[in-house]
Amino acid sequence: MRIIDLSHPIYDGMSVYPGDAETSLVRSKHIKQDGYTNHQLSANMHAGTHIDGPMHLLDCDKYLNEFPVETFIGEGCLLDVSQDRTIDYKAEYEQHIQQKQIVLLYTGYSQYYGQPRYYTDHPVLTLQFAELLVRKQVKMIGLDFPSPDSYPFEIHKYLFQHDILIIENLTNVEKLLQVPSFEIIALPLSIKADSSLTRVVAKAE
Repeated sequence: MRIIDLSHPIYDGMSVYPGDAETSLVRSKHIKQDGYTNHQLSANMHAGTHIDGPMHLLDCDKYLNEFPVETFIGEGCLLDVSQDRTIDYKAEYEQHIQQKQIVLLYTGYSQYYGQPRYYTDHPVLTLQFAELLVRKQVKMIGLDFPSPDSYPFEIHKYLFQHDILIIENLTNVEKLLQVPSFEIIALPLSIKADSSLTRVVAKAE
């Protein structure tokens, strides 16, 4: 068994979605001066690798920590869509995606993380593809890019309306391309918020 980390590290000044608050991570206490070490983090919940919950774009009051823990752990399914700028429905996905899996998309777009184009020129999902995810009752969809759509974020909303959570800003997904089966563990903070920074790992056979 191998453990593959699919998360970007959190650091001071890390890349954020345009318009979001900057990330600040500072060493607030020093062992030699204060007798102990501490760090202070200020970050919006959509910085780095994170999970979007429905409250992000729907008028609802269900916080992310109110989802069952088993929502964030499950059998993984990887789709190689690296040749697609628009990720659309394909009949072959009907057999490839099983009920209640966590589906990851590999586009290779994480190579641009931190660059302006990462947020302005990323792939998008079609409604037909999102409808497939709903029919398959997937737990989460994981992306190696920042968003499944752009304004007015109709794909976001459609997925949220069906309690499908969205993992954004994955990395290292290419390491799963030759893996026959894997489990995803994507535990967010137990936080009373719409979304959460998250450490995502794959347990690969």
